[in-house]
Amino acid sequence: MKIGMVGLGKMGGNMTKKLLDNNHEVVVYDVNKEKIEEYENLGAVGSFSLEELAKKLNTAQKVVWVMVPAGEIVNQTIDKLSEYLNQGDIIIDGGNSNYKDTMNLAKKVKDKGINLLDVGTSGGVWGLKEGYCMMVGGPQKAYEYIEPILKDLAPENGYNYMGPSGSGHFVKMVHNGIEYAMMEAYAEGFELLKSKQEFDIDLGEVAELWNHGGVIRSWLLELTADSLKNNPDLEGIKDYVEDSGEGRWTVLESIEQEIPASVIAISLFKRFRSRQPSSFSAKLLAAIRNAFGGHDIKEE
Repeated sequence: MKIGMVGLGKMGGNMTKKLLDNNHEVVVYDVNKEKIEEYENLGAVGSFSLEELAKKLNTAQKVVWVMVPAGEIVNQTIDKLSEYLNQGDIIIDGGNSNYKDTMNLAKKVKDKGINLLDVGTSGGVWGLKEGYCMMVGGPQKAYEYIEPILKDLAPENGYNYMGPSGSGHFVKMVHNGIEYAMMEAYAEGFELLKSKQEFDIDLGEVAELWNHGGVIRSWLLELTADSLKNNPDLEGIKDYVEDSGEGRWTVLESIEQEIPASVIAISLFKRFRSRQPSSFSAKLLAAIRNAFGGHDIKEE
C-alpha cells in the first residue's frame, strides 16, 4: 500500500522502517532535510514539502500518517496538508493529541470531505521490533481501508477500532494515565526493597523473578529489570520526572466526569514533586508541628 509519512522522529521514523520492511511504498516528509535523505537511502520516496508529498501520492485515495508533536504543530500540519488533498482522502494523526482537539479537527477536515483517523499509538522506541499497539477512532470505512497498514505495524491482535472521532486518542490518554500509576507503584515498591539494607536484596533479580509468573508481571517490569541490572544504584540519573500531558488530561477527565482516579492523580503529583528543588509545603508542615507541639525543625 502507498502511504505518506509526515514526521521522521523516533516514532515516525521507526514506523516508516517497519512499513518499508513490509513492502509498503512510503513517501516521507520532515522539516529536517537530512532525515528525508536518510530514509530515501532506506528505500522511501523523499519529498521536501507537504504539497510535494501529496503530489507523489498518486493514488485514487491518498493516505497520510502525521507523526508530529501534539498541539499546535499537529493543527498547523493537518490544516496545511488538507489544502493538497481531495475528498475521500485520509489523514491519520498518530500522536498523543488531546481527544477534544481531535474531535474539533475531525469536524474541520470533514467539511472539506477529508477523513481524519485518530490512532493512539503505544510502543515507544521498541515498536520497530515488537510492533505498535494502536487504538483507532474516526470514520469506520476509513479504518477498514487502512487495515493493511495497521496489520503490518502491530503485533497480533495489536490494533482495534474504538469508535467515532476522538475515541482513539481518548483510549490512549487513559492508557497513559494507567501507565503513570503502574510506574509509580513499581518505583515505590523497589525503593522499599532497597531501603531494607540488612537483606541486601538484588533489585534486578527481584524484577526478573516477578516477571516469571508473578501477578504484577508486565513489559514495564521487564524494562525495570533491565534498568536495575545495568545500573543498580541508578547512578547519573537525576530524580526528576517529566510528564507529556496525557496523565494530566486523564485526571482532568476524571474531575469532569466525577469519577475518582486517585492513584493516577497521585502518580501525576509525584512527578510534579520530583521537579521541585525544595518543598514549601513540607517546610510549612515542619513549622506548624513546631508551633503546636514544639517538635524540632531541621535547618537547611
